[in-house]
Amino acid sequence: MSKYKFWDNEKLYFISFAVVHWIDVFIRSDYKYELINSWKYCIDNKGLEVYGWCIMTSHVHMIIGSNQNKLEDIVRDMKSYTSAKLHQAIQDHPQESRREWMLWMMERAGKKNSNNGSFQFWQQHNQPIELNSNYLMDQKLEYMHSNPVEAGFVDNAEEWLFSSARDYAGKKGLLEICFIE
Repeated sequence: MSKYKFWDNEKLYFISFAVVHWIDVFIRSDYKYELINSWKYCIDNKGLEVYGWCIMTSHVHMIIGSNQNKLEDIVRDMKSYTSAKLHQAIQDHPQESRREWMLWMMERAGKKNSNNGSFQFWQQHNQPIELNSNYLMDQKLEYMHSNPVEAGFVDNAEEWLFSSARDYAGKKGLLEICFIE
């Protein structure tokens, strides 16, 4: 039995998911906005509640809940949809200098995984961790928001545009979030 499952849809979960082979896809803002638009759709139409998020160059962290559909279904559909959208965006991007290499790596990963057809964008696991205490919620929120600082992209977490750290600092972020009290 897997330790990483969405056991209780009433709880909040910390999830992380990464691009296959940790490819730095999200160095382009266009690709980050594809993710954000997908999340907005899931919020509006599937009951996704986002309490925290951060997009890094090769991976994503989120604290999520649901007021409607099962979290495992939302995450599965979100990853499937964004996989196809981002694959197409890489193919179509006029300045994508790494196009052939990235697509080759994704096709290679897809061929090695019987769950996929011709390509794989995301690594298989999400590793949801149930946040069953205030300490754990605070710890994961701090960890997530500190990622861009630790990577040397910004000096202060709220300076990273692609994160909910802006919202928690009282600034307007790119995504409507639910706040952890």
